[in-house]
Amino acid sequence: MIFAKNSCITLLVGCLLLIGIPAKAQQAPMYSQYMFNMLQINPAYAGNRASDNITALYRDQWVGLAGAPKTMVVSWDKRFEQSNEGFGLQIYNDQLGIEKTTGVQGFFSHHIAFENSFLALGISGGILNYQANYSQAHPDDPTDPLFQSNVNGWLPTIGFGALYATENWYAAFSVPALLHTQIDATNYLDQDDMGGNNHYFLTGGYIFDVTDNVKLKPSIMIKDVKGAPIQYDFNVNCWFMDILSIGASYRTGDAVVGMLEFQLTPQLRLGYAYDYTISVLQGYSGGTHEFMLRYEIGSNKKEQVLSPRYY
Repeated sequence: MIFAKNSCITLLVGCLLLIGIPAKAQQAPMYSQYMFNMLQINPAYAGNRASDNITALYRDQWVGLAGAPKTMVVSWDKRFEQSNEGFGLQIYNDQLGIEKTTGVQGFFSHHIAFENSFLALGISGGILNYQANYSQAHPDDPTDPLFQSNVNGWLPTIGFGALYATENWYAAFSVPALLHTQIDATNYLDQDDMGGNNHYFLTGGYIFDVTDNVKLKPSIMIKDVKGAPIQYDFNVNCWFMDILSIGASYRTGDAVVGMLEFQLTPQLRLGYAYDYTISVLQGYSGGTHEFMLRYEIGSNKKEQVLSPRYY
């Protein structure tokens, strides 16, 4: 479907959203600071530490591009001391052009402890509201029936994840959305085809003690989705005195990322990431801004100081 040229920007976004080019369409929210907020992509991270964790994240993607993605997330997770079960809750809103997804998810994880490591298995479940305002599009043929009505429906969500971690390294696999989460223009959803549009995530990282006050943490995320090339996200963060972290990432075919993390207090962390676009949208985008704020409350009242959450 070809759209009228109200502007070059509208044309680009309209094509990405509605002609269905799998390699370019964003089918799930993207996060640059995923390594500090893994609950977003893997339910096994619920209750990763025996503390209350409250995280707020806002991502403004491809600044200056009309209809570009904007994502807001607020999450909480908790694991009680001496317990093997973790819990979590997440509320999110993702706006992409004429599409909008708002939802709530619950998380549960079970931790299996070994001598110097643990294995966590997690599931998530929830409900989302998916809207597509097709009447706001501007097709060359205004009588096209696909653009005569909007889509608005409620859909269930289910996810799965696994995490194996030691004191210095971790590896994880997850499928955060096992069901389809979109309805087509005819208000039809085929829930029988589970996994058809899933995102598969494989993540891992290692923490090197360079000195007593400097820690280096390289990590990688591999994302696979049907109809698109496998995407790699290579990252390295350097922590100084457990207070300041400076990092950089390279996301294949998409962006180069710079990031800063500040442990403002033992409980409060502020994060910022800037994505410099290297895709075909480079000439139309002013980059991407992502802000993260986390408040972490230690469960042991005698020990309120917590080390930074490296993963």
